[in-house]
Amino acid sequence: MALTDAQLERYARQVVLPEIDEAGQETLLAARVLVVGAGGLGSPLLLYLAAAGVGTLGIVDDDRVDLTNLQRQVIHSMADLGRPKVESAADRLRALNPDVTVAPHAVRLTADNAAELIAGYDLVADGSDNAETRFLVADTCHRAQTPLVTAALLGFDGQLTTVRGFEGGDKPCYRCIMGAPPPPEARPTCEEAGVLGALAGLLGSLQALEVIKELLGFGHGLAGRLLLLDALTYTYRIVRVSRDPACPFCH
Repeated sequence: MALTDAQLERYARQVVLPEIDEAGQETLLAARVLVVGAGGLGSPLLLYLAAAGVGTLGIVDDDRVDLTNLQRQVIHSMADLGRPKVESAADRLRALNPDVTVAPHAVRLTADNAAELIAGYDLVADGSDNAETRFLVADTCHRAQTPLVTAALLGFDGQLTTVRGFEGGDKPCYRCIMGAPPPPEARPTCEEAGVLGALAGLLGSLQALEVIKELLGFGHGLAGRLLLLDALTYTYRIVRVSRDPACPFCH
């Protein structure tokens, strides 16, 4: 569908980029992205995807806005305390860009509903805050052959990658990269280890950029590569990751 005059004006600064242009903007407006988590990573991720004109954004989160969230979860405000995060986020996104259709799912993603929630989306972006959910999302995306852009952070450290292991070749699945989930006692929580809000903003913005690149197919994405970020030293490293021939999940 051709862009309207209002859309040409709204997206003018990115339509002028030859890697995007009008055709790319039309692709973004037709795209469907499911975001898991409306927290520290999901906040900038959702805001920038909506601002860019990604046409349908699904949001999965069963939590409610708490005062401790506001240090990093910038999509919410004081007026949203006690509200379901998906409702608070949906209102903010609709106010930001009426072009975007928001589909809130106020549920916890589980083995019983993951396949149904992910079905019908072009891409999944995972910003959840626990290993169980990250592995469940990755496994479900692999089975559904849905590209996954996944990020995680704790303290001053963050990581980001794109997973397309279902395409075969040398592209790894999530378990090729991360192995098995660590035991619960080996996983410090945000409450225990802390997290810097500005780092969540930085990593969530990088995740939004990677989603847009994946949807439009320009530049060099992170499939088969893992970005590691140390905010204390401003060190960025990209590590090449390969398919594990011994991975029991994708072989």
